[in-house]
Amino acid sequence: MRILLVHSFYQQTGGEDRVFAIEVTLLREKEHEVAEFTSRNHELEGMPPWRQGLVTLWNQGAYRRVREAIRQRRPDLVHVHNTFPLASPAVIHAAKAEGVPVVMTLHNYRLLCVNALFFREGRVCEDCLGRLPWRGVVHGCYRDSRLASLGVASMLALHRALGTWNLVDRFIALTEFARQKFVEGGLPAEKIVVKPNFVHPDPGPGEGKGGYALFVGRLSPEKGVRTLLRAWERLKGIPLKIVGDGPLQAEMEDLVRGGGLEGVEMLGRRPREEVLGLMREAGVLVFPSECYENFPMTVAEAFACGLPVVASRLGAMAGIVEDGRTGLHFRPGDPEDLAAKVEWLLDHPVELARMRREARAEYEAKYTAERNYQLLMEIYGQALEAGHRRRG
Repeated sequence: MRILLVHSFYQQTGGEDRVFAIEVTLLREKEHEVAEFTSRNHELEGMPPWRQGLVTLWNQGAYRRVREAIRQRRPDLVHVHNTFPLASPAVIHAAKAEGVPVVMTLHNYRLLCVNALFFREGRVCEDCLGRLPWRGVVHGCYRDSRLASLGVASMLALHRALGTWNLVDRFIALTEFARQKFVEGGLPAEKIVVKPNFVHPDPGPGEGKGGYALFVGRLSPEKGVRTLLRAWERLKGIPLKIVGDGPLQAEMEDLVRGGGLEGVEMLGRRPREEVLGLMREAGVLVFPSECYENFPMTVAEAFACGLPVVASRLGAMAGIVEDGRTGLHFRPGDPEDLAAKVEWLLDHPVELARMRREARAEYEAKYTAERNYQLLMEIYGQALEAGHRRRG
């Protein structure tokens, strides 16, 4: 099969970029002919704000280049990952102008929410769900700027008016929870298929003998890192390693240096192989997110390493982590409950060993490359069939 994959890389590499890269790798390993149309969001640097706004609405250059790529490569379908902001949804119109079916992965909630997180002022917010996101403009939800938020909201309004999302043959939601949110937001239920992220290559399970808890992620308010540190004020004698960077890094480092957080180690950003090594030896992964996560690569990688997860009982995480089997749930934003669950798990080695086996079994059942490839081929087949019916 010939496939054209479209993606805009973020300025700070994250989970979506990793998913795109491993999906390209997997398809090539399976001997598909893969072409990439990519851009990098750092190209926005130095671009005047008015120009950034126009590109976000409709990037005519990207539209033209995608049409040219389709004419040269003759793909059977186009698979769109991230279009924001550089590629813009114009690339979907380019594929349709050339008569090629389109699959689109919904990595976040950008089509429904200006900041793509359903998170505002330290809490879950669904004010814009199912309606045009003008409230997100009033609240300045994107980059704390009403002007920047207006650009995103205008893009969403324009492409709803143009019927852009109706041109997509199949949407990929990463969890059933996310699928339901997109249906509530107005996307056609019959076009949305669930396919989770996956881990490739398999890092293999570890032994978990390090005796420490681990956090891996962006150090930002929606990730629940303040709750994490408040929990460790109560946990004496349990080491915590924190991997990642972000806007709260300096604040967290000051708190750790200030005392009262015994055994907390700030490691900053680390290469993926080093992170996987930390996962293999950790006792538990702590995932205290306070927003609607879509499908965190960190959790899939933890399962692959046989690492149980203590996660906030919120959104998709309540389904991805099975309480008592692959980890434990705690009340979102509750440091006492988080501390109690971590302490209980590390104080019960028999239960911890069982959950390690179950976490690895969950990876082998759902999140391997082979299982993901089967699901992807089914989705591609559905999109091709829909394209044939439309042309017929």
